Parts: sequence; C-alpha cells; structure tokens
Amino acid sequence: MAIQSKEVLNEEGKQYHIQCKKGDVGKYVLVPGDPFRTDAIAQMFDDPVLVAHNREHKTWTGTLNGEKVSVTSTGMGGPSAAIAIEELIHCGAETFIRVGTCGRICPESYDERLEGVIITGAVRDEGTTVHYVPIEYPAMADRHVTDALARACEAKGYKFAEGVAQSKDSFYGQHDPDSMPNSGRLHQRWEAWEKSGVMASEMETAALFIVSMIRGVRAGAIMAYGSMNDHTIELACDAIKILIEEDKKKAREERDEAERLAYEIKKQREELDQRQLELEKRESKAIKDAKEEARAIIK
Repeated sequence: MAIQSKEVLNEEGKQYHIQCKKGDVGKYVLVPGDPFRTDAIAQMFDDPVLVAHNREHKTWTGTLNGEKVSVTSTGMGGPSAAIAIEELIHCGAETFIRVGTCGRICPESYDERLEGVIITGAVRDEGTTVHYVPIEYPAMADRHVTDALARACEAKGYKFAEGVAQSKDSFYGQHDPDSMPNSGRLHQRWEAWEKSGVMASEMETAALFIVSMIRGVRAGAIMAYGSMNDHTIELACDAIKILIEEDKKKAREERDEAERLAYEIKKQREELDQRQLELEKRESKAIKDAKEEARAIIK
C-alpha cells in the first residue's frame, strides 16, 4: 500500500499550489516544466479547457481517445515539480509523462541524428528527493510508460535514444562550473556522468520518478535535446493514447474475468443447492421407509 501525503487546501477546497480539485484533471497527465508549453500540448487534445493557472503551475484538461487527460506545468526544479505531482495525485492523476528539454552529457548523446531521449532512470544529483527516501533508492521510470514511449517512437520513426538523465539543482553549476567555489567537485561529477553513459542533464525527472514511485503511480519522461520540438510532444501524446487503450483492454479483461468467476461461483452454488435438495429428498425417503418398516413390525 503506497503512502500518500496529506492534502493542503486553500479556502476554496482546491490544492494549494496548482489550484485544482478532484475532477479537474484526468488520470493521465503530461507534465512539462514551462507554463507556456502547456498551451502547445493542450492543442493536441480534443476540446481542451484551461482549468487553472497559479504561479508556475498552468493546467489544461481535454480528451484523447475519449479519455480525460490533462497537462500541468511543474515549473523549474525538483521542489516545484514534487509539489505539482503530489497535488495532481490528490486530484486523481495516476499516470505522468514529463515532456521537457535537456542537455547532452556522454559522447553517445552527441549523435546529431538524435532528437532527444526517453528517460529510463535518473541520477539523483539534487536535494528534493532525499526528503522522501535515502539516496541509495533508485529513481526509475515505470516500465509500461517507457515501453509506450518507445513504441510510439518506433511507429513514427523518430530518432530518440533511451537512457539515464542527470537531475540537478543548479543550471549554472553545469554551464559555468568554474565560477563556483565548488568547481572541482562539479567537474569531477560531470566527468563521472560522461563515463557512465548518462544521456541527458535536466532538473525535474528524479523528483517526478521518486514521488511517483513512493505514491504508487506511474511515470515516464521524454526529453528533447536543446529546444522543444513538435516530435517530442507528439510522441508523449501518442504514448498516452497507447496507455489509454492498454488500460481499457486490461479493464475489459478484468471485467470479463470477474464475470467468469461470478458465473462459476453461481454455477457451483446451484450445483451445491441441487445436491442439497437431493440429499434432503433421500433423507425424507429414508425416514418415510423407516416409519413404514416400523409400523409393519408393530403389526
């Protein structure tokens, strides 16, 4: 049983930061960092409606494949992302896909054919998630969400790698480490990520994965190298559609199995009732025969 956080509500009964309540968002939510990016993503929905915009958190809700879906911006960095995910879960969200941008790290990531990367796990090079669980605990994407992203990518033929991201707290620690008193440590760790095959550097994925794992929901991520591109948004939406259809299929199978079991139980009960009736008839006949035999003996 996953541990859930306590709700912090405003005077209107809405989540304190994202300003949403139960019913405002779908079970499936895309989570970019940039509030303005939600507008572009919402245009991929059917009948999108702006639900809320408070601080860095902007939420639209529409449908894909007839299912309610939403997009909410997390803002920059782990603390803001963790808040958004916690509050979206309180509103009923169950599946998340982060749609963002990232930098390149290892030599393989500099392949110019690559548009971006599907994130399979994250280096917890940040401070938010240690407030949830010790640093040894891995930040991992849900395998079903990752598979949906990979299948969507394969279907469209777009060039996205799969790999690990480094989630950090300091943008300038990456881009200008020599200006930091701690520059030696920053250079040493960056070299370690290069040699370890880390494919991307960004700021929110570790928080998304850890919060989702601790709270018992699904999460994945797809990142564009450099600037956001339409393919990244398209693949995220296609992956959501795949998950919707798979979840519908699973629900049908579970319903059919439940109906089958209910039928079997009903059938077994009917058989038991029939056996009980037969036993009662036999007992009644035996008693009747015994009485007749007793009367015959008395005579």
